[in-house]
Amino acid sequence: MNDSAPRRVRVRAPELVGEGGWLNTGGRPYSLAELRGRIVVLDFWTFCCINCLHVLDELRELERKHRDTVVVIGVHSPKFVHEAEHGAVVDAVERYGVEHPVLDDPELATWKQYAVRAWPTLVVIDPEGYVVAQHAGEGHVHAIERLVTELEAEHEAKGTLRRGDGPYVAPEPEPTVLRFPGKALLLPSGNFLVSDTTRHQLVELEGDGETVVRRIGQGSRGLTDSTSVRSRFNEPQGLALLPDGSVVVADTVNHALRRFDPVSGRTTTLAGTGYQWMQGDATSGPAREVDLSSPWDVAWWRGKVWIAMAGIHQLWVYDPDSGTVSVTAGTSNEGLVDGPGAEAWFAQPSGLAATPDRLWLADSETSALRWVDPDGVVHTAVGTGLFDFGHRDGAAEQALLQHPLGVTALPDGSVAISDTYNHALRRYDPATGEVTTLATDLREPSGAVLAGDDIVVVESARHRLTRLRLPEEAVRVEAVAHRTRRAATEVAPGKLLLDVIFQAPAGQKLDTRYGPSTRLLVSSTPPELLRTGEGAGTDLARTLEFDPSVPEGVLHVSAMAASCDDDPHNEYPACHVHQQDWGVPVRLTETGVDRLPLVLAGMDAQTP
Repeated sequence: MNDSAPRRVRVRAPELVGEGGWLNTGGRPYSLAELRGRIVVLDFWTFCCINCLHVLDELRELERKHRDTVVVIGVHSPKFVHEAEHGAVVDAVERYGVEHPVLDDPELATWKQYAVRAWPTLVVIDPEGYVVAQHAGEGHVHAIERLVTELEAEHEAKGTLRRGDGPYVAPEPEPTVLRFPGKALLLPSGNFLVSDTTRHQLVELEGDGETVVRRIGQGSRGLTDSTSVRSRFNEPQGLALLPDGSVVVADTVNHALRRFDPVSGRTTTLAGTGYQWMQGDATSGPAREVDLSSPWDVAWWRGKVWIAMAGIHQLWVYDPDSGTVSVTAGTSNEGLVDGPGAEAWFAQPSGLAATPDRLWLADSETSALRWVDPDGVVHTAVGTGLFDFGHRDGAAEQALLQHPLGVTALPDGSVAISDTYNHALRRYDPATGEVTTLATDLREPSGAVLAGDDIVVVESARHRLTRLRLPEEAVRVEAVAHRTRRAATEVAPGKLLLDVIFQAPAGQKLDTRYGPSTRLLVSSTPPELLRTGEGAGTDLARTLEFDPSVPEGVLHVSAMAASCDDDPHNEYPACHVHQQDWGVPVRLTETGVDRLPLVLAGMDAQTP
């Protein structure tokens, strides 16, 4: 750990380069020279990443308060093959309401120049064109805003600050009935209820899936309980029908569960406070008093509402009888680990479907289909981990998906998978252990619902519901396998110094009131990659030793640091937890590095 490094290390910022070009600028490209005089915040993100979506929301207030001095630029850096498609980036920028310029960097050119190793990463460039801070993960905007305030004063005094309007140009809105819908369900009336995510509404459609019956919600971001016309949502996603005929809504960006009554048209809040869960917050208790984190889907199973808590890689339940919520599976570490719920790892669970003896889930970042048995044990049907994906049918142990967001139970005991980034509907049959393809040419399908002998697919990027007849035979496709677009880090065989960089933000100090304020957890895939160095500890620097007989793998690193305001006159200082998970693909080579710096917050003093 380099907590003693100088407070303001400065490194000349590399140029912004991306083959995909610029979005939200009216077609105009920008160079750093043209932005001189402004404080630039680079947001390295990819649209599959829930933590990146959290940062987009965190940045909105910073952009509003400092609109005449700060320019936020999103640098889109893809993980999945689909995310390297320019049209998909254009869709994502609209889908998530990004209101700043975005550089589409499909080849990760700018990512490499800035030595970024994690999604999301924020980099601050001062008005003279120097990098002055880097932060990995979410929850850092409070520190960045303090730095921005300091930079404003410093460069105003030097005469190097230039105020004015930023380069953002809003795109023209498209007149479609739905806009990037998320999930759908069939109401007892035979109508469909759809989460119209980007418009922050629910929409009831007739049985044809096209004719609008009514819209629920004002259509602007907010958390308001009221009638169909006055209620407000914030990027709602999952929907589940309860036994009493009401609907539970995963109100994702509000970090809440809502209840919609189709009869009265009223919306109420079941769970969540409207604030995002952070490390150290309660993991059980009265539902309206416990923070949630990006609930993406919901399902009614075994007398409770199960919640795919995408934001912290867990499954939670809401118990309507007791009015409580609690964690049921997942450690909050990101990855693919089976076993008892308390030991399992998930990676952005985003789709749920219940059958009497299994709760199926689409685990999007591991491109996996998984399930929970009645004893709470987690199993994997399809998928191997964070970095392997593709479109390949056949035996489940070698089949591949690409970032699926939805799963639907079929009448014969099999399940349909909304294989989002493959633009396909897939099927897994537990009886045979085989994966097949039911349909292709579906644009980012994010969910599906049965309607008689048909399956109605939410084609999110085509802004519509698409009705398909369930085929008796699977569609045949050419097998394709991929690995993440990130290049592996070449490391020397033997020993490696893992150095997590954390500098408490200006005006803060490490919080040691209750013991060590830092934590480091290290593991690897395959486990044989590491001879020594795995496990948990409190020092942010650790020596790892690789097994030279294992040529490549993935290091899983989770770091946490707690800091508080350094004001001796404040009896109750504000405290913040900084946390980030890294999955670092590594390859052993004789010419590889013997030190791996991962920046949690601050600057690496050994940066060349």
